[in-house]
Amino acid sequence: MNAHDDVVISGAVWDEFCDTLKRAGRQVLRPETPATPLDRAEGWRYLTRLLRIGLEMHLEFADPDAPGFFLPSHETGKIGADNPDNRYAFARISGDREYVLHGQRGTVSYLSVGTQKGGYETDGKMEQTGFVDAKDLQIDADGSFEIVLSQQKPAHGNWLRIEPASNAVIVRQTFLDRAREKPATLTIAPRGHARPPQPLSSEALQRGLKNAAGFVEGTATVFANWAASYLPHENALPPADQAVCQRAGGDPNIHYYHSAWALQPDEALIVHVPRIPECRFWNLQINNWWMESLDYRYHRIHLNQHTARLDADGGCTMVLAHRDPGVPNWLETAGHTRGTLCMRWVGAREHVDPTTRCVKLDQLKRELAA
Repeated sequence: MNAHDDVVISGAVWDEFCDTLKRAGRQVLRPETPATPLDRAEGWRYLTRLLRIGLEMHLEFADPDAPGFFLPSHETGKIGADNPDNRYAFARISGDREYVLHGQRGTVSYLSVGTQKGGYETDGKMEQTGFVDAKDLQIDADGSFEIVLSQQKPAHGNWLRIEPASNAVIVRQTFLDRAREKPATLTIAPRGHARPPQPLSSEALQRGLKNAAGFVEGTATVFANWAASYLPHENALPPADQAVCQRAGGDPNIHYYHSAWALQPDEALIVHVPRIPECRFWNLQINNWWMESLDYRYHRIHLNQHTARLDADGGCTMVLAHRDPGVPNWLETAGHTRGTLCMRWVGAREHVDPTTRCVKLDQLKRELAA
């Protein structure tokens, strides 16, 4: 037996895994985090959600010689202001291999594919190493396409760049209307000879559990730091530091706005965009403190260019309030008294900054009329 076998046989591998998860709980108890029963309950649930994602990422789908796509963010697993209009997919790769991605375009409004290096479990970064926008792909008449992932550009065809340190592929699909649009389908495989997954080794288990627990702690830390940094401009919505967003795995076509919000029961937050520039997509979403989008399955917590009603002058005015104020573009707090929020422009010709103001709910209609 080797050292990896020893820690698996003895159970030390499990103790280390649990110790890291216990340490991750400190992020829920930071002094600036809301100490309400709802916010704390969601904080502990958030860690379990991160654990589910981490185990998929680092144990179940961790073999770069037998990669497969899984959902790293979805209705019950959320990371870093996950876009409610998105469908995300993630696959593990190795930068010293070449891969082929086969896809069917579907009709979804926006599709991008990128490669990344790093990870929240290591340095808190997921930096891009390659990117391709579906609008630039060669796509067959039946909607099918193929992308080669390699360090060197092939002589012809679609190419997605990877580096020696590349370790993941991330796919973003953005819907204007989920009920009507058909999502893209994608598969990935090593180029040339592929092998089936090997039996689980002690080394792979130890590495997988260590990285999964590290992912929980690292992700919780990154976005707890982000949320805390928004407190100085609470209830405003300034442009985010775009470089920070990109280092955390952001899409280069997206311009982000992030902030925190807090509302008393008799208050409303007005978010006004004076004009909508030419763009491929935009939306505004409401999150809890942990930067998880609120439950968009049951509450209206986001608006986009398909669902928002524009003002007479072509701008857009949205209202966050605890109860329906009887005005267009109401966004729900879903029982929360504070949280975070995010707005994004995708492929916009210009970035029109929103303005915000907090008003008394009984004065809302007068404020909007003025």
